[in-house]
Amino acid sequence: MIDYHLHLWPHGQRDIDPTIEQLAEYVDKAKAEGVVELAITEHLFRFGQAVGPLGRYFRRFPDSPMRNLMEDYWYEHSRADLDAYVEVAVAAKKAGLPVVVGLEVDYYQGEMDTVAELLKGYPFDVLLGSVHWIDDCPFDHVGDPFIEAWWDSYGVERAWDNYTRALGELANSGAVDVLAHPDLVKVTSHFPRVPEEYYDRMAEAARDSGIVAEVSSAGWRKPVGEPYPAPYLLKKFNQYGVEVTTASDAHRLGEVSMRVSELRGYLSEAGYTSLATFRDRSKRRLVIAGEG
Repeated sequence: MIDYHLHLWPHGQRDIDPTIEQLAEYVDKAKAEGVVELAITEHLFRFGQAVGPLGRYFRRFPDSPMRNLMEDYWYEHSRADLDAYVEVAVAAKKAGLPVVVGLEVDYYQGEMDTVAELLKGYPFDVLLGSVHWIDDCPFDHVGDPFIEAWWDSYGVERAWDNYTRALGELANSGAVDVLAHPDLVKVTSHFPRVPEEYYDRMAEAARDSGIVAEVSSAGWRKPVGEPYPAPYLLKKFNQYGVEVTTASDAHRLGEVSMRVSELRGYLSEAGYTSLATFRDRSKRRLVIAGEG
């Protein structure tokens, strides 16, 4: 198994300089969980290099009470140095650690060309793409009373529709390689009347764009209580020939590769016998141990 979604700093915690020793600890924890390769994928917005081209993104919502909160959150977190992060990850690879260099990139409507230009020239192996907000609302902030009230006012059907549209646009942008936690919109268990209609659209977007989808154990740690993607969506991905990675979406050492080994059976039930891995943003195939 692989763990292709790992962060170095928890949300709300200031970044500290990454080290090879920190990545080695991640590798040791992953090996204990039966994982053979890791992708280090910190959020793009954690880095100062993103502030200039993308930091004013939420100003497109001038009448929203969330605009200033989201912009403040961005600036509080965007203090790390992307060059130093990449340098350490590359050094870990050269030292023989089984890691690949990546980022998690949010969807910025109308700005994905800007993202691609910003990241051009860096030696990334894989770029994850995520939809973490609908319009300007961070819908996945679990336990926030404001977000719960937003679901009531915005509407579940409208939220799922706009999330699914954004996911499709992200897949078609060409700026990323993997759709991270593709049905994240379900995180707080707000479901539409017929979720399969939205799952069909998500699967079609992945199929038509040729992007890879992430299978993540992180959903087991959330109110929804199931992996991403849902069983129906995972089977639809397989039906459409969409390749997959596996991931924990860890934000601290104790979460690294948590329950990733349990995804083996989940994948097998959906018909998968292999995973996609990446080098220099090119796909490779890894047979799942005991399968194929």
